[in-house]
Amino acid sequence: MSNDECKGVNFNVKVPFVEEVAKGIVDCAFKVHTQLGPGLLENIYEGAFCHELRKAGFCFEQQVSMPVIYDGIKLGEGYRIDVLVEDLIICELKAVTEIHPVYKAQLLSYMKLAQKELGFLINFNVPLIKQGISRFKL
Repeated sequence: MSNDECKGVNFNVKVPFVEEVAKGIVDCAFKVHTQLGPGLLENIYEGAFCHELRKAGFCFEQQVSMPVIYDGIKLGEGYRIDVLVEDLIICELKAVTEIHPVYKAQLLSYMKLAQKELGFLINFNVPLIKQGISRFKL
């Protein structure tokens, strides 16, 4: 399904669907890491990851600019979500030697501000991708 076809789709979101999407995200990350391995730039992994999401039939948006609203005032574009899958799950992608606590805090803040209950922090710069995938739930 193309991103244009996804706009306006109203999914009746149920836990099995969310878990199906979550499993698909992990599968796509695994495929990318298997083919490319560690050591590339984040934007390369993002492009390959989105390609795998598209092949798997998931709707997603890349680099979603989100405003921060404080006390009813829009403070401007406060953050960018790397990949938002099925308007349900935030994927924050990294290609770093170590995950700093600020990356986790950043993802949790994005999830709270965007009102999304599930997020993944995926670091592709690891020997085994299972070492680089962290799942977060609000």
